[in-house]
Amino acid sequence: MHELSVCQAMLTQVEEIAQREHAAQVTRILIHIGPLSGVVPELLQQAFTVARAGSVAANADLDTELQSIRIRCQQCGAECDTVANRLICCECGDFRTQLISGDELLLARVELIRDPEVEGTGDN
Repeated sequence: MHELSVCQAMLTQVEEIAQREHAAQVTRILIHIGPLSGVVPELLQQAFTVARAGSVAANADLDTELQSIRIRCQQCGAECDTVANRLICCECGDFRTQLISGDELLLARVELIRDPEVEGTGDN
């Protein structure tokens, strides 16, 4: 299950953000997942419950937003949403298309609680 290694890498990023922002804890993490990313949201959620233990995100919620598959036709220039098995142009039907979105796995948002002791020191 590679979702566990994905979670560990994500939590490394989250830890860096939390440290930079002087956070006492992370409360919510939002991930954008494309259907072509190779990541199964349900498995990512399960892996997150294991990976977050002992981290600054130990009590955080992981929310996922599924992204659509979007293509651009190299023939007519049209852009449209489509499904994984049908990456053809919705306007002219040509098969020469370019993927615009749908394969992403993005750390979109990290919500945190700042450490009040550090906040009052004037450090930025």
